[in-house]
Amino acid sequence: MNGKIYLIPTTLGTNNPYQVLPENIKPLVQTIKYYFVENSRSARRFLKKIDQDINIDELTFLEVNKRTRHVDIVDFIENIASTNDIGVVSEAGCPGVADPGAEVVKSAHKKGIQVIPLVGPSSVLLSLMASGMNGQNFSFDGYIPIKHPGRGKTLKFMEQDTLKRDRTHIFIETPYRNNALMADMVKSLDNRTLLCVACDITLDTEFIKTQTIGEWKNNMPDLHKRPAIFLIGR
Repeated sequence: MNGKIYLIPTTLGTNNPYQVLPENIKPLVQTIKYYFVENSRSARRFLKKIDQDINIDELTFLEVNKRTRHVDIVDFIENIASTNDIGVVSEAGCPGVADPGAEVVKSAHKKGIQVIPLVGPSSVLLSLMASGMNGQNFSFDGYIPIKHPGRGKTLKFMEQDTLKRDRTHIFIETPYRNNALMADMVKSLDNRTLLCVACDITLDTEFIKTQTIGEWKNNMPDLHKRPAIFLIGR
């Protein structure tokens, strides 16, 4: 197949894409007519920000989410990539990282198609960089259990693993449940454990702070409906 798969990062919020994305994305977007996206509506808005003159009606989108059949991904690749490049666009950040775009990439490798990742913001890496925690031994744990006792057990495991292996644990929560997670962490974890909260990364309202659980108890931020990422370390 002559086509390539381009992994096109997006912004982590509604800010100007050229504040966080390289300018070489624009000429590439102007040439791609076929896309795997997590959400067609938001993908259209993002591409229009990249190039105001783009003709959205000329583009073809296939949404990739938990309801998408694997056979539909494979068929799209086989029908398009023989002669055309395909873009993969996430809802936020880098495709394939905490993102269903990984299924597209896996299928592309099986078909022998070249996969090209482009530079862009990743909340996982940016929060790790700013945390002051171990960046040589870390784990991204995605979403942790919502309910107890599963949540409490998971938090204590991460805390103990951090102490034993000096490993940083990175995880996320649905934004409207952030405050509940914070409350559970200050209740379940040792006062000496370090917690980094990274919120609204790359936006004007960015908030990144690392301190002990004991210190967080006296200064709990309001994270309701704000995209946030959490890190436990030492």
